[in-house]
Amino acid sequence: MAATTAAIFTLPKLHKSSATPKPLFPLSPKPTLSFSFSLVPLKVQLSQRNVQPLKCTTTSRISATISVGDKLPNSTLSYFDSSDELKTLSISDLTKGKKVVLFAVPGAFTPTCSQKHLPGFVEKSKELKSKGVDTIACISVNDAFVMKSWKENLKINDEVLLLSDGNLEFTKAIGCELDLSDKPIGLGVRSRRYAMLVDDGVVKVLNLEEGGAFNVSSAEDILKTL
Repeated sequence: MAATTAAIFTLPKLHKSSATPKPLFPLSPKPTLSFSFSLVPLKVQLSQRNVQPLKCTTTSRISATISVGDKLPNSTLSYFDSSDELKTLSISDLTKGKKVVLFAVPGAFTPTCSQKHLPGFVEKSKELKSKGVDTIACISVNDAFVMKSWKENLKINDEVLLLSDGNLEFTKAIGCELDLSDKPIGLGVRSRRYAMLVDDGVVKVLNLEEGGAFNVSSAEDILKTL
């Protein structure tokens, strides 16, 4: 009887390796980007002719819409006549074919206006008219009743015509508003103080004050121009 031969194969024992497996297909390394900067100084050249020093000034320019050589805008003013009748008068009718002195005050019954400005023109009215002035008129942003009372208080007759510009129509048209709203006395918006000589509706002389100052708009100042 033939003997049976058995073949015995021994499988090698597998051990878990701790080494990192290598990829079958090696990947290309990531490219490394490098940047370089060079700073170039920027040179700015300014022309000396165009560089001007900054100048500050505290001197304000006194100006208005109206100026010498202009024709006065045709606004309507009001007043009470000697019969206590309320009348209206246009600037055109007031000045047409006449030589007229117009002066404005910030307010009736205010100190400078009542003690100096208006009385000065009343006092010099004859002298002004002797030099060719036909009419002298005072304008104020007050109603016609206040202007009538002011005239009576100062005992003015026909030396000066007191005209009301209560709605600021004329004052705004010539650019002479004076905002006194910040004053506690409650004057609101009034007219700047000025005096002008008008010949047939055209401004020949304009003496405009800074606000309510009284330096260049007196009757004497107008007399010097005649």
